[in-house]
Amino acid sequence: MRATTWARWATCALAISIAIPAATADRARRSLAECTAFDQIDKDEDTVQFTIHNTCTVPVDCSISWRLVCAPDSKKRKTSHAGSAKLALTDAGAGSAEVSAEVCGDDAWELRSIEWSCQPNKD
Repeated sequence: MRATTWARWATCALAISIAIPAATADRARRSLAECTAFDQIDKDEDTVQFTIHNTCTVPVDCSISWRLVCAPDSKKRKTSHAGSAKLALTDAGAGSAEVSAEVCGDDAWELRSIEWSCQPNKD
C-alpha cells in the first residue's frame, strides 16, 4: 500500500512541477500583450503620430517600424522610405513617434508595413 501511495504522490508532484513553470511563462507573455496598446492619429495632412501606451506594472522597451511610400500609384515617381523608432516606457507611461510625409512634396503618400512590439525592460 505504501509504495502505491508514494508512486501516486511522486507522479502528482512531477506533473505539477512541469505544469507550473509553463503556466507562469504563458501568463507573463499574455499580461504584457494585454497591458500595452498602439494608437495612430493623423496630426495634420502630412504628419502621423504613433503612440504606445504601457499600463504594465514594469517598464518596457518598444519599437515601431514603418514604410512611407510617396506617389504609391505612380510607376515612375514611386519611392519608399523606411523609418523606425525605439521607445523606453516607464510603468503606466506612454511614448510617441511622428512620421512626416514632407519628403513626398506634393505627391500623394501612404504608410505601409506598420509594426510594433514591446519587451520587458532588462535593466
